[in-house]
Amino acid sequence: MSAASMQMTEDQFLCSICLDVFTDPVAIPCGHNFCKACITQHWNVNVPYQCPNCKEVFYTRPELKVNTFISEMAAQFRQAAQQKASSSSSEQQAAKPGEVPCDVCTGNKLKALKSCLVCLDSYCETHLEPHLTRSGLKRHQLIDPVENLEGRMCTKHDKLLELFCKTDQMCVCMLCTVLDHKNHDVVPLKEEYEGKKAELGKTDDEIQQMIQKRRLKIQEIKHSVELSEEDADREIAGGVQVFTALKESVERSQAELIDTIKEKQRKTEKQAEGFIEELEQEICELKKRSTEVEQLSRSEDHLHLLQSFSTLKAAPPTKNWTGVRVSPPSYEGTVVRAVTQLEETLSNQMKKLLEVELKRVQQSAVDVTLDPETAQPKLILSDDGKQVKHGGVKKNLPDNPERFDFCVIVLAKQSFSSGRFYYEVQVKGKTGWDLGVVRESINRKGSITASPQEGFWTIWLRNQNEYSALAGPSVRLSLKSRPQKVGVFVDYEEGLVSFHDVDAAALIYSFTGCCFTEKLYPYFGPCLNDGGKNSAPLIISPVNHTE
Repeated sequence: MSAASMQMTEDQFLCSICLDVFTDPVAIPCGHNFCKACITQHWNVNVPYQCPNCKEVFYTRPELKVNTFISEMAAQFRQAAQQKASSSSSEQQAAKPGEVPCDVCTGNKLKALKSCLVCLDSYCETHLEPHLTRSGLKRHQLIDPVENLEGRMCTKHDKLLELFCKTDQMCVCMLCTVLDHKNHDVVPLKEEYEGKKAELGKTDDEIQQMIQKRRLKIQEIKHSVELSEEDADREIAGGVQVFTALKESVERSQAELIDTIKEKQRKTEKQAEGFIEELEQEICELKKRSTEVEQLSRSEDHLHLLQSFSTLKAAPPTKNWTGVRVSPPSYEGTVVRAVTQLEETLSNQMKKLLEVELKRVQQSAVDVTLDPETAQPKLILSDDGKQVKHGGVKKNLPDNPERFDFCVIVLAKQSFSSGRFYYEVQVKGKTGWDLGVVRESINRKGSITASPQEGFWTIWLRNQNEYSALAGPSVRLSLKSRPQKVGVFVDYEEGLVSFHDVDAAALIYSFTGCCFTEKLYPYFGPCLNDGGKNSAPLIISPVNHTE
């Protein structure tokens, strides 16, 4: 019997209502079999009484009796199927966290292989078999296992979401298209899927490009850090060398000072020792004469006393010590001279450092030309854009937003919003000038107050020898020499603007701790002609790197 039952197909033992193996199978008058509970429930809600398979109508409700033969056959088939499922389950893997479990398995849930969009269930290999063999279930749509299959149903009409409304950009069911989305642009999910998939491909390409750019940026940053580390090591080595030399200079100057003072003291001591030795010698002679006089005065020999008196009556010859003195040596000016000499040494060392610093900033030299669109109408610019001076006659020029209309100022064409840049300007022969950098958004109309708060980082010369940094308030500058050529250096990220006397390799002034958020433009102000006294032009000079 068991062998015979296993030769029968699975469809013969499945109830067409619950799609599972018969439980208490009953036969109705048309000959079709169903689970007793399934056909009873079906007839409880459907009148007249009709066969779910062949649609034959029974005007009186048939009496239902369990078909023991089919029940036994179904029981044997169920047992064989369970044994087969048990054997198959041992080979299949249980669902792990994050994997979709089979909805039919009881107890230990196996990993689902497919999900059915019609049944809204997920099936392992064993429970998937009916969908692969039964003709009615083969028409169901199977997909790779997913969770929350209920989310694929229209919440309003309880129908499968199988269309996409392009008008409202949402998934809809068939019933939605004739009700809520009537006359909308509706396409099958697959068609929209292909379009969106292509868009995702483009998005992924863009993301990959962004990833690549960021990887390159990481490499750039790492390279910058490496360069910074090299610069730091070089600066530390140079700094240690400089300070070691300075320390040695100070120690050497201190040692020389001490030796000078000690040498003076040694000479004083030697002189005093000579005087003392000479005095002690005279004391010794005087004591000897004193002894002889005392002995002679005690003599009872008249003749001997009279004969010796002439040689002993006077003291022995000695030096006149009245004007002899040992004066302490004068140390006045000794320390000052030593410090002055040290200062000269430090000054020479500082000059070397400034030469090195100038050479370094000159490595950031850029080509700068004047922008005629920004020039105040009385300014005269050379054809090559490298020179500017005050002409005294106002030219008829368009008053565009970029142009200065009152202050005699002109900006460069070039702007900078990152990194470092440096340029040099000849100021020879001028009694007044302005130089520096400004941010793009500065006021260009009417009277202007120059300060970092207003976007100006500049220095100027007034009245031939009055130099100031317009730091808000101004800082008066004391320079050892009149600059003939001024170098301007900017480190955007560091927030530094420094001015250098190129010929003297001296630092004039530095703005530090600046916060730059806009483009910076080189700034030139030749000042008024002053009756020809200040007629020399400002000249943007090519940078000749110092040797």
